[in-house]
Amino acid sequence: MDYTKKIIYQSNYWYNDGLKKAQIRDMSGAVVSLRRSLQYNRGNIAARNLLGLVYYGRGEVSEGLVEWIISKNLKPRDNIANYFINKVQNSASKLETINQAIKKYNQCLSYCAQNGEDLAVIQLKKVVVDHPSFLKAYQLLALLYLHTEQYAKARQVLKTARKLDTTNEMTLRYMHELMNVKGKRNKKTEKNKKGETVEYHLGNETIIQPKNSAIKELAGHFTVMNILVGAAIGAAIVWFLIAPAVNQSKTESHNKEILEYSEQINSLESQASALQKTLDNYRASGEDAEADAQTAAQTVESYENLMTASSQYDSGSYSEDVIADTLINVNREVLGESGQARYDELTGNIYPTACDIKYNAGNASLEVANYDNAITQLSAVVRMDESYDNGGALLNLGLAYMGNGDNDNAITYLKRLTELFPDTDKATEAQTNLDTISQQQASEDGSTEE
Repeated sequence: MDYTKKIIYQSNYWYNDGLKKAQIRDMSGAVVSLRRSLQYNRGNIAARNLLGLVYYGRGEVSEGLVEWIISKNLKPRDNIANYFINKVQNSASKLETINQAIKKYNQCLSYCAQNGEDLAVIQLKKVVVDHPSFLKAYQLLALLYLHTEQYAKARQVLKTARKLDTTNEMTLRYMHELMNVKGKRNKKTEKNKKGETVEYHLGNETIIQPKNSAIKELAGHFTVMNILVGAAIGAAIVWFLIAPAVNQSKTESHNKEILEYSEQINSLESQASALQKTLDNYRASGEDAEADAQTAAQTVESYENLMTASSQYDSGSYSEDVIADTLINVNREVLGESGQARYDELTGNIYPTACDIKYNAGNASLEVANYDNAITQLSAVVRMDESYDNGGALLNLGLAYMGNGDNDNAITYLKRLTELFPDTDKATEAQTNLDTISQQQASEDGSTEE
């Protein structure tokens, strides 16, 4: 089997898929497909340039610039990325406008934290005028309209947001919640008509009015939670968003960072290139050629993920938990000396914060019986740091598997906890749950025999 052709084919397939999705404004879907294309072939310049355009198209200018800069480093000449970079950097006034829009967005998050929804709404209206493709601003504005029960305005804003990205998860979630509020409001209206209403006469007209509104109570539960979630997500994204330099001093600093980043990329690139040659040699070798080729392919993939994580970290546009999702897929043992050094540097800077984020998210999901998400988050924590919270991650992961009905995996992690942290309260709790599983299995076996 020609692995090179297969890899290139897969990369081109996902590029074409991303192109189709981008053409219909399915930006979120396009990002997923193009990222997958680059996982197969990081040198797919067309896919990387298109990914930059997709990011730019939904208002994420810095993310787009990162992809174009990487593309330029991979192919300095005859690369349309040079045109995109120059066009953005030469538009100083536009960059300044975008930079101010981002600052205003940050201020809106502060207003939300201080119960200043009215001020936030006024500011966000200015933001979307100055930066019409700023998807996150539209989403926050819609959330505030939901919070203040201005459902018609929320619907209009969400329609605009969906035009920017037809499948964005956050936009669709808000639209779903808006429909739920509408449906429950209609049901409440029908109920009021049956008895919980007040009637009075105005001339020849009979006016029927509900005694009280249930919408506020409903919206209160929904919007308070989502304001916190939306603000946290928005803050994480905006905090790490880099506005390009608009004056000479900032430009020089930015260029210096790009140069340092390029040197790191070139170092990793040379190692990946050497591995590619090794991979080719393996394909032409004896009886174990296929197995060796697979091993080499996995090594190349580790370098690809390391380079992706490195670019994410150096760009400053990604939160630690997002970068960690990429780093988790890197096998340190197959890396060279420089690769291992970079890996150790990244994990040392990223994993502690990423563990905190994912651990809290996993525990929150576990408390509301969202076992699938709890397993996803806590599994990542265990992969990063098996002993996190003195075995707390192992314990809660085992409990999540128990809640999901997967006793085999639950036993694996609970037993691991008892091995690593014997004679502790967590180990005692783990053993108690292991005994419970054992009793359940014994009971099921007895029932089967009968």
